[in-house]
Amino acid sequence: MTEPQLNVWEKALGWRKRQMIKGQITNEVTRKIRNDALEEVAREFDKMKPFGDTASSFATYVRMMKT
Repeated sequence: MTEPQLNVWEKALGWRKRQMIKGQITNEVTRKIRNDALEEVAREFDKMKPFGDTASSFATYVRMMKT
């Protein structure tokens, strides 16, 4: 049994759909990794007690960078 032949447009739409899905998955994973890294940096700023409000401000700034 042979598979049905796809025309040029069906092939192109299938490729684009796969690219969009792949991009969405990659974006979600990338966003999670980025947010986790930013939170880790912010926690390190929170540990810098001798710097007081300055370190706290940096921690807040870094947390605001998360998407």
